[in-house]
Amino acid sequence: MRIARWWFGLHALVVLLGVVTQLFVTSGVMGGRYDSAAARVANVFAYFTIQSNLIVGATSLLLAIRPRWTSTAFRTLRLDGVLAIAVTGIVFHLALAGLQDLSGWAWVADFLLHTASPLLGVLGWLLFGPRGAVTPRIIGWSVVYPIAWLAFTLVRGAIDGFYPYPFIDVTALGYPRVAVNCLVIAALFLALATGAMLLDRLLARHLGHPDEPAAAHPPRL
Repeated sequence: MRIARWWFGLHALVVLLGVVTQLFVTSGVMGGRYDSAAARVANVFAYFTIQSNLIVGATSLLLAIRPRWTSTAFRTLRLDGVLAIAVTGIVFHLALAGLQDLSGWAWVADFLLHTASPLLGVLGWLLFGPRGAVTPRIIGWSVVYPIAWLAFTLVRGAIDGFYPYPFIDVTALGYPRVAVNCLVIAALFLALATGAMLLDRLLARHLGHPDEPAAAHPPRL
């Protein structure tokens, strides 16, 4: 249990360092779409990468403080965080990694957010769980976040022309191509969610855990 809490704490720290470093780097970038540092910093939080890191980092911090949280809200956010950070790592390394040549602190932020955090998130879930927290109901709730992000991103893009990733850029690709790209990523998200549920049940049985997180009086969030 102590190792698990240290692992979750390390992941939360990696996320904090990655996000802060990215904000610092972005604030100093000149000549982009947004003229002011404040606007550039605010825009960082529109990226799925940043949001997925914040969700998985926040839930990891809570697990480092107290190992068991059993509410629907926490279990949904935990699954969202793990799945979203997995999708972030997969999509980045398959489709986006070669689009930029980074160095210095920009490379550090990129590594922490796109490589270190996904590895810590996925391995942390595999090794330490918490087990028994993934159910069809939780999977259903977990899709609310990516749908909300997609809706916000497309509406915002239609208004000001900003799209955070090339594969969702309606201006360059058109709505039909973007729709196909979104369906592929949605299929990946649901496949990972279903796989997580099945693997969670298998690990719970193998490790001798009950089907639901156990605690006499577990804290709720």
